Amino acid sequence: MTESLLPRFSIITVTYQAAAVIERTIRSVERQTYPQVEYLIIDGNSTDGTLDVVRRHPIVHTLVSESDNGLYDAMNKGLRLATGDYVCFLNAGDCFHSDDTLLRTVRSLKGQTSLPGVIYGDTHIVDDKGRFLRPRHLTAPDRLTWKSFRAGMLVCHQAFFVRRDLAVDYNLRYRFSADFDWCVRILKQTDVTHHTRLVLIDYLSEGMTTRHHRASLLERFRIMTRHYGWVSTLVRHVWFAARQLARQVSTQLQ
Repeated sequence: MTESLLPRFSIITVTYQAAAVIERTIRSVERQTYPQVEYLIIDGNSTDGTLDVVRRHPIVHTLVSESDNGLYDAMNKGLRLATGDYVCFLNAGDCFHSDDTLLRTVRSLKGQTSLPGVIYGDTHIVDDKGRFLRPRHLTAPDRLTWKSFRAGMLVCHQAFFVRRDLAVDYNLRYRFSADFDWCVRILKQTDVTHHTRLVLIDYLSEGMTTRHHRASLLERFRIMTRHYGWVSTLVRHVWFAARQLARQVSTQLQ
Protein backbone atom coordinates (compact mmCIF):
# COMPACT_ATOMS: atom_id res chain seq x y z
CA MET A 1 0.00 0.00 0.00
CA THR A 2 1.36 3.40 -0.95
CA GLU A 3 2.06 6.10 1.62
CA SER A 4 -0.80 8.19 0.22
CA LEU A 5 -3.22 5.43 1.25
CA LEU A 6 -2.19 5.48 4.89
CA PRO A 7 -4.73 8.10 5.96
CA ARG A 8 -4.87 9.92 9.26
CA PHE A 9 -8.18 9.65 11.13
CA SER A 10 -9.64 12.51 13.16
CA ILE A 11 -11.87 10.86 15.74
CA ILE A 12 -14.34 13.29 17.32
CA THR A 13 -16.32 12.60 20.48
CA VAL A 14 -18.97 15.06 21.65
CA THR A 15 -19.71 14.88 25.37
CA TYR A 16 -22.01 16.35 27.98
CA GLN A 17 -22.31 14.88 31.48
CA ALA A 18 -20.79 11.64 30.14
CA ALA A 19 -18.60 10.60 33.08
CA ALA A 20 -20.34 7.23 33.34
CA VAL A 21 -19.53 6.14 29.77
CA ILE A 22 -16.68 8.23 28.36
CA GLU A 23 -13.86 6.10 29.81
CA ARG A 24 -14.58 3.06 27.64
CA THR A 25 -14.87 5.23 24.53
CA ILE A 26 -11.47 6.81 25.16
CA ARG A 27 -9.91 3.42 25.88
CA SER A 28 -11.32 2.13 22.61
CA VAL A 29 -9.35 4.84 20.81
CA GLU A 30 -6.24 4.21 22.92
CA ARG A 31 -6.23 0.53 22.01
CA GLN A 32 -6.27 1.07 18.26
CA THR A 33 -3.24 -0.58 16.68
CA TYR A 34 -3.25 1.87 13.77
CA PRO A 35 -1.10 4.87 14.75
CA GLN A 36 -2.33 7.59 12.38
CA VAL A 37 -4.97 9.01 14.71
CA GLU A 38 -5.84 12.30 16.33
CA TYR A 39 -8.53 12.38 19.00
CA LEU A 40 -10.71 15.40 19.71
CA ILE A 41 -13.25 15.72 22.50
CA ILE A 42 -15.77 18.56 22.31
CA ASP A 43 -17.53 18.97 25.64
CA GLY A 44 -20.54 21.10 26.48
CA ASN A 45 -19.30 22.35 29.88
CA SER A 46 -19.85 19.13 31.81
CA THR A 47 -19.87 19.33 35.61
CA ASP A 48 -20.17 15.62 36.48
CA GLY A 49 -16.50 14.63 36.30
CA THR A 50 -16.36 14.03 32.53
CA LEU A 51 -13.40 16.39 32.19
CA ASP A 52 -11.50 14.69 35.01
CA VAL A 53 -11.77 11.41 33.13
CA VAL A 54 -10.72 12.97 29.82
CA ARG A 55 -7.68 14.70 31.29
CA ARG A 56 -6.29 11.39 32.53
CA HIS A 57 -5.77 10.23 28.94
CA PRO A 58 -2.95 11.71 26.84
CA ILE A 59 -4.46 10.13 23.69
CA VAL A 60 -6.78 13.16 23.61
CA HIS A 61 -5.03 15.67 21.34
CA THR A 62 -7.66 18.40 21.59
CA LEU A 63 -10.14 19.13 24.37
CA VAL A 64 -12.69 21.92 24.15
CA SER A 65 -15.17 22.46 26.98
CA GLU A 66 -17.64 25.30 26.57
CA SER A 67 -21.33 25.96 26.16
CA ASP A 68 -22.80 25.12 22.78
CA ASN A 69 -26.09 25.11 20.92
CA GLY A 70 -26.59 21.37 21.03
CA LEU A 71 -25.05 18.18 19.72
CA TYR A 72 -24.66 19.20 16.09
CA ASP A 73 -23.20 22.60 16.93
CA ALA A 74 -20.55 20.75 18.94
CA MET A 75 -19.92 18.40 16.02
CA ASN A 76 -19.37 21.39 13.75
CA LYS A 77 -16.75 22.67 16.20
CA GLY A 78 -15.00 19.31 15.94
CA LEU A 79 -15.02 19.44 12.15
CA ARG A 80 -13.35 22.84 12.17
CA LEU A 81 -10.57 21.65 14.49
CA ALA A 82 -9.90 18.31 12.77
CA THR A 83 -6.73 17.97 10.67
CA GLY A 84 -6.86 14.34 9.51
CA ASP A 85 -7.69 12.87 6.12
CA TYR A 86 -10.93 11.38 7.48
CA VAL A 87 -13.34 12.42 10.21
CA CYS A 88 -15.14 9.85 12.35
CA PHE A 89 -17.68 10.65 15.07
CA LEU A 90 -17.58 8.30 18.04
CA ASN A 91 -20.28 9.16 20.57
CA ALA A 92 -19.66 8.89 24.31
CA GLY A 93 -20.46 5.28 25.14
CA ASP A 94 -19.71 4.00 21.63
CA CYS A 95 -16.53 2.09 20.79
CA PHE A 96 -14.60 0.76 17.85
CA HIS A 97 -15.59 -2.86 17.34
CA SER A 98 -12.07 -4.21 17.90
CA ASP A 99 -8.58 -2.99 18.71
CA ASP A 100 -7.56 -3.34 15.05
CA THR A 101 -10.68 -1.75 13.51
CA LEU A 102 -8.81 1.17 11.94
CA LEU A 103 -5.91 -1.03 10.84
CA ARG A 104 -8.29 -3.44 9.12
CA THR A 105 -10.15 -0.49 7.61
CA VAL A 106 -6.95 0.81 6.03
CA ARG A 107 -5.98 -2.67 4.84
CA SER A 108 -9.35 -2.95 3.13
CA LEU A 109 -8.26 -0.04 0.89
CA LYS A 110 -5.72 -2.29 -0.85
CA GLY A 111 -6.10 -1.87 -4.59
CA GLN A 112 -7.48 1.67 -4.34
CA THR A 113 -5.51 4.29 -6.24
CA SER A 114 -6.82 7.23 -4.22
CA LEU A 115 -8.66 7.87 -0.99
CA PRO A 116 -12.43 7.34 -1.43
CA GLY A 117 -14.80 10.07 -0.34
CA VAL A 118 -16.56 7.85 2.20
CA ILE A 119 -15.41 4.66 3.93
CA TYR A 120 -18.19 2.73 5.65
CA GLY A 121 -19.15 -0.53 7.32
CA ASP A 122 -21.57 -2.19 9.72
CA THR A 123 -22.53 -1.66 13.36
CA HIS A 124 -23.38 -3.80 16.38
CA ILE A 125 -25.74 -2.63 19.12
CA VAL A 126 -24.42 -3.03 22.69
CA ASP A 127 -25.79 -2.39 26.17
CA ASP A 128 -24.42 0.01 28.79
CA LYS A 129 -21.83 -2.60 29.79
CA GLY A 130 -20.57 -2.93 26.23
CA ARG A 131 -22.18 -6.36 25.81
CA PHE A 132 -23.40 -7.38 22.36
CA LEU A 133 -27.18 -7.21 21.93
CA ARG A 134 -27.75 -7.59 18.18
CA PRO A 135 -26.54 -6.45 14.78
CA ARG A 136 -28.05 -3.18 13.62
CA HIS A 137 -31.19 -4.12 11.70
CA LEU A 138 -30.15 -2.03 8.69
CA THR A 139 -27.02 -3.32 6.99
CA ALA A 140 -24.56 -1.44 4.81
CA PRO A 141 -25.15 -1.96 1.07
CA ASP A 142 -22.42 -3.12 -1.29
CA ARG A 143 -22.62 0.18 -3.15
CA LEU A 144 -23.55 3.32 -1.25
CA THR A 145 -24.87 6.46 -2.98
CA TRP A 146 -27.03 9.36 -1.83
CA LYS A 147 -30.08 7.54 -3.19
CA SER A 148 -29.40 4.57 -0.90
CA PHE A 149 -30.75 6.52 2.09
CA ARG A 150 -34.24 6.55 0.56
CA ALA A 151 -34.51 3.16 2.30
CA GLY A 152 -33.48 4.66 5.65
CA MET A 153 -30.12 5.31 7.24
CA LEU A 154 -28.47 2.14 5.94
CA VAL A 155 -25.11 3.08 7.46
CA CYS A 156 -24.84 4.20 11.05
CA HIS A 157 -23.44 7.72 11.40
CA GLN A 158 -20.51 6.43 13.47
CA ALA A 159 -19.58 3.83 10.83
CA PHE A 160 -19.49 6.51 8.11
CA PHE A 161 -15.93 7.88 7.76
CA VAL A 162 -15.80 11.00 5.60
CA ARG A 163 -12.82 12.47 3.80
CA ARG A 164 -12.34 15.78 5.54
CA ASP A 165 -12.38 17.91 2.41
CA LEU A 166 -15.95 16.70 1.78
CA ALA A 167 -17.20 17.12 5.37
CA VAL A 168 -19.77 19.93 5.25
CA ASP A 169 -21.22 21.45 8.42
CA TYR A 170 -24.28 19.92 10.02
CA ASN A 171 -27.50 21.84 9.38
CA LEU A 172 -28.50 23.23 12.78
CA ARG A 173 -32.15 23.59 11.83
CA TYR A 174 -32.40 19.87 12.62
CA ARG A 175 -32.19 18.90 16.31
CA PHE A 176 -32.34 15.12 16.15
CA SER A 177 -31.58 13.88 12.63
CA ALA A 178 -29.03 16.31 11.22
CA ASP A 179 -26.67 13.33 10.84
CA PHE A 180 -29.05 11.79 8.27
CA ASP A 181 -29.11 15.03 6.26
CA TRP A 182 -25.31 15.34 6.62
CA CYS A 183 -24.68 11.88 5.20
CA VAL A 184 -26.98 12.48 2.22
CA ARG A 185 -25.41 15.85 1.40
CA ILE A 186 -21.92 14.36 1.57
CA LEU A 187 -22.87 11.43 -0.64
CA LYS A 188 -24.33 13.83 -3.22
CA GLN A 189 -20.84 15.25 -3.75
CA THR A 190 -18.96 11.95 -3.46
CA ASP A 191 -17.95 9.97 -6.54
CA VAL A 192 -16.28 7.02 -4.79
CA THR A 193 -17.38 5.20 -1.64
CA HIS A 194 -15.70 2.14 -0.14
CA HIS A 195 -17.40 -0.70 1.73
CA THR A 196 -14.96 -2.22 4.22
CA ARG A 197 -17.19 -5.27 4.78
CA LEU A 198 -16.29 -4.98 8.45
CA VAL A 199 -18.18 -4.30 11.65
CA LEU A 200 -16.66 -0.95 12.58
CA ILE A 201 -18.62 0.30 15.59
CA ASP A 202 -20.23 -0.98 18.78
CA TYR A 203 -23.11 1.44 19.26
CA LEU A 204 -24.65 2.15 22.67
CA SER A 205 -28.37 1.50 22.36
CA GLU A 206 -29.55 4.60 24.26
CA GLY A 207 -28.44 7.48 22.05
CA MET A 208 -30.17 10.85 21.67
CA THR A 209 -32.17 9.66 18.65
CA THR A 210 -33.40 6.66 20.64
CA ARG A 211 -34.54 8.90 23.51
CA HIS A 212 -36.40 11.23 21.11
CA HIS A 213 -37.62 8.56 18.72
CA ARG A 214 -40.87 10.17 17.54
CA ALA A 215 -39.37 13.64 17.06
CA SER A 216 -36.44 12.10 15.21
CA LEU A 217 -38.71 10.18 12.83
CA LEU A 218 -40.76 13.28 12.04
CA GLU A 219 -37.63 15.30 11.40
CA ARG A 220 -36.17 12.54 9.23
CA PHE A 221 -39.38 12.52 7.17
CA ARG A 222 -38.91 16.24 6.50
CA ILE A 223 -35.30 15.66 5.48
CA MET A 224 -36.25 12.84 3.13
CA THR A 225 -38.92 14.93 1.43
CA ARG A 226 -36.33 17.63 0.89
CA HIS A 227 -33.89 15.26 -0.81
CA TYR A 228 -36.20 12.71 -2.45
CA GLY A 229 -39.58 14.43 -2.89
CA TRP A 230 -42.96 13.94 -1.21
CA VAL A 231 -44.32 11.08 -3.29
CA SER A 232 -41.22 8.90 -3.05
CA THR A 233 -40.90 9.56 0.67
CA LEU A 234 -44.57 8.82 1.40
CA VAL A 235 -44.45 5.53 -0.53
CA ARG A 236 -41.28 4.53 1.31
CA HIS A 237 -42.82 5.25 4.69
CA VAL A 238 -45.82 3.09 3.93
CA TRP A 239 -43.32 0.31 3.23
CA PHE A 240 -41.38 1.16 6.45
CA ALA A 241 -44.61 0.84 8.46
CA ALA A 242 -45.42 -2.53 6.85
CA ARG A 243 -41.89 -3.76 7.55
CA GLN A 244 -42.09 -2.70 11.19
CA LEU A 245 -45.48 -4.40 11.62
CA ALA A 246 -44.13 -7.62 10.10
CA ARG A 247 -41.13 -7.49 12.44
CA GLN A 248 -43.40 -7.06 15.49
CA VAL A 249 -45.62 -9.95 14.43
CA SER A 250 -42.59 -12.16 13.86
CA THR A 251 -41.25 -11.30 17.32
CA GLN A 252 -44.56 -12.13 18.98
CA LEU A 253 -44.73 -15.50 17.20
CA GLN A 254 -41.26 -16.55 18.33
